[in-house]
Amino acid sequence: MDIDVFIKNFQQAFGDYELPLALWYSHQPEGTLEKTWGCFIKDLKPAREGATISLNADTISCRGGKVYSGFLAMPPTLPIFVSEKEHYKESPELVEDFVRDLCILDKNGMYLNFASIASIRNFDKLEGLVFFATPDVLTGLVSWAQFDNNRPDAVSVPFGSGCSSLVAQTIVENQNNGQRVFLGMFDPSARPQVEANILSLSIPMTRFKKMYHTFNDSCLSGSRAWLKVKERIEPNIF
Repeated sequence: MDIDVFIKNFQQAFGDYELPLALWYSHQPEGTLEKTWGCFIKDLKPAREGATISLNADTISCRGGKVYSGFLAMPPTLPIFVSEKEHYKESPELVEDFVRDLCILDKNGMYLNFASIASIRNFDKLEGLVFFATPDVLTGLVSWAQFDNNRPDAVSVPFGSGCSSLVAQTIVENQNNGQRVFLGMFDPSARPQVEANILSLSIPMTRFKKMYHTFNDSCLSGSRAWLKVKERIEPNIF
């Protein structure tokens, strides 16, 4: 897989739209390492603009963010908070079941890095790609993701926080050699951290390795229907 070829294909299909973020772990920070306050989704903006940022257990202030990044085991207060404070699940037990079944990998002591794919050399060490997309861009991405995959969950929308859909689901799926991609940013607590017309779509590298080769066979290669949608896509202003 050639990263320059993918960027060229992406830009031919989506114009001058924002390129996806790459995410990966490392034993040393590979970008700016600064303390975050609250939801760290807002702190991804520099990466979306071209910088590389790194996060770890010390810089992420949100306990949920630490859990879904693999830096902290689930504290007993988290299910209570999600259920009884945020009212996102009917009971703490449902939250406990969700986190347990997700089987988040232990990444404590490591660094989680984010960078635009324009800022990296290759796909070799990545866990996945994260697209921040408008409805028209999502139309293309979802069509591409479903092009060679008839599974009803080929594009999944699991429960979870913004960082769960961007990081935890993507990492776990990649480690399990999975073939799902994930729509995200439906978490009301995380919604204010992105633009009003933006959702996310995360592709684990195990899935992207196959999707990379289907890009130009899909409707994104210039079908009449897609070209009509493409005309409305504008560069993302954030």
